[in-house]
Amino acid sequence: MKSENQPITPGSAPRKNTRQAKVKWGDNVITLGGNAAILVQSMTNTDTVDAMATAIQVKALADAGSELVRITVNTPEAAAAVPAIREQLDRMGVPVPLVGDFHYNGHTLLRDYPACAEALSKYRINPGNVGMGAKHDLQFSQMIETACNYDKPIRIGVNWGSLDQALLARIMDENAARSEPWTPQSVMAEALITSAIESAQKAEKIGLPGNQIILSCKVSAVQDLIGVYRELAKRCDYALHLGLTEAGMGSRGIVASTAALSVLLQEGIGDTLRISLTPEPGAARENEVIVAQEILQTMGLRNFTPMVIACPGCGRTSSTLFQELASRIQGYLRTQMPKWKTQYPGVEEMNVAVMGCIVNGPGESKHANIGISLPGSDESPAAPVYVDGIKMRTLRGEHIAEEFQAMVQSYVEQRYSNRLILQNT
Repeated sequence: MKSENQPITPGSAPRKNTRQAKVKWGDNVITLGGNAAILVQSMTNTDTVDAMATAIQVKALADAGSELVRITVNTPEAAAAVPAIREQLDRMGVPVPLVGDFHYNGHTLLRDYPACAEALSKYRINPGNVGMGAKHDLQFSQMIETACNYDKPIRIGVNWGSLDQALLARIMDENAARSEPWTPQSVMAEALITSAIESAQKAEKIGLPGNQIILSCKVSAVQDLIGVYRELAKRCDYALHLGLTEAGMGSRGIVASTAALSVLLQEGIGDTLRISLTPEPGAARENEVIVAQEILQTMGLRNFTPMVIACPGCGRTSSTLFQELASRIQGYLRTQMPKWKTQYPGVEEMNVAVMGCIVNGPGESKHANIGISLPGSDESPAAPVYVDGIKMRTLRGEHIAEEFQAMVQSYVEQRYSNRLILQNT
């Protein structure tokens, strides 16, 4: 007897239950971990010593939607500049928390520049780069004690390119004693996970609360990253920061990061992420923020900006009008979001369809909040516009783009301003 089909229930696995950290600056308190929203992070590539240039780039990243921004703190001059960066951001009305990225000399910089330690909202510590031999534990402890004194959370960020060599040697010795030794790849993964968890446990023994600790174990190969984070999530309940290190440039970096992180997010693993793209010459640094947002939004985990649905084009769409309009509308929506997200709550959930011919155009337009079906090759030079499934108007002539953009603006004002009124009543 044929069994009855079961209903399809799309969606990701439940989030792993992790501890919840608070990353703060002034009145801006960002919750990281647990059942909080998965956060988007980014990192500047300016010289931190140039406080103005760094503050400007931080603002651009924050305006694009980065909820935490990391800056390099590698020299005394950089540490001295951090308070000025924070002050400039506060003047510009940008309360985004700053994360200090420390390697090798973080213990001395945090000790010698207390204003830097205070101005940062979170410290990133790589346990493979805090000193060798006896100095390792001492210098790690000094950084953790500073975090305790200033009530700052930390990210213990282990990287396969800079593992603690003493720990790696220990793991290799343990492997050599096995009756069936693991592969070098498995040994490396074990060293990454062990370094992260043991470092977190040391930090707790020093006095840092466990909910102030975030872990990351970054590698550059997709399958390795998935395997490491699956095991890390099994072994601990610390909040986890996701990222593929040295992801690469352009489409390679985007595809690799998306492939790795999407698998983990679908399994409920990850509390915050950064897309480590190598910028194309002249490309905006904010691209890494946009990619992170689009991964989360495409997977249905968060909404950041209205989605533009557009067909890929074919022989029916020899005109480039729909491509130009889709690009224009996408840029317009993203530009408007810093203002819209405070004026029109819920607007980030809106879908806009820009279609290129009659085959799927009307159907997709009807399913969107607002959609336009542009004429394809040999079709009538008319562009019907659908609003909430109803054909509202047909646009013709040379100003279709301007008229449709105005209709989108009008739709946002009418549909989402009501939500603001309801929230205030």
